[in-house]
Amino acid sequence: MAETACSQISLSQQGPTALSRGLIACTSCRLVSRPPSAGSAAQWACPRCRATLHSRIPGSLSRTWALIIAAAILYIPANVLIITESVKLGKVQSDTIISGVIYFLKTGSWHIALIIFGASIIVPLVKLVVLSYLMISIHRRSSWRPGKRTRIFRILKLIGRWSMVDIFVVTIAVSLVRLGFLASVQAGPGAVYFGAVVVLTMLAADSFDSRLIWDAWEKKS
Repeated sequence: MAETACSQISLSQQGPTALSRGLIACTSCRLVSRPPSAGSAAQWACPRCRATLHSRIPGSLSRTWALIIAAAILYIPANVLIITESVKLGKVQSDTIISGVIYFLKTGSWHIALIIFGASIIVPLVKLVVLSYLMISIHRRSSWRPGKRTRIFRILKLIGRWSMVDIFVVTIAVSLVRLGFLASVQAGPGAVYFGAVVVLTMLAADSFDSRLIWDAWEKKS
């Protein structure tokens, strides 16, 4: 009984959604406005930025799933293939992301290893797992704590930009280490796959309409 009462209280504290009040939030400038009564839904425009208004982004789920699956497939070669090839005094050394982390650990640079491991392996994987969880919860019409799930998604978008740290390191190394036959560094094929994973996960987060999280709760309440 107590759990049921707490659940009802938490649902009532969420307040009404914009959709239940006949309002639409602009996905560009975030202005909440009432769509005009005249004209079709395809012609609705934000009164501030003139962007097209949609109560829910068309094709959001299918597009997000396609980007998630593509990123998950490319995540494997991104971590298995060579990301950098360095030549020093005629000696060639090829490194993947994992071998680079191990190298920094062995040389005592554990803080650099931790940053690369977190930004290059953990962050993209967490983004894929969390986005998949949010998508599945929407398909299952889950009404569990929509506010908390929305905050999780916002945090996910906030930390997602740091997954490009490894590509930044590779780019800087390639541009700086140019000493002819003595030493050189080149980006390997793994860098291309990793960059694709980062871009795809960013696009997946952008195409995901977080307002869909509230639809099941709206019907239940």
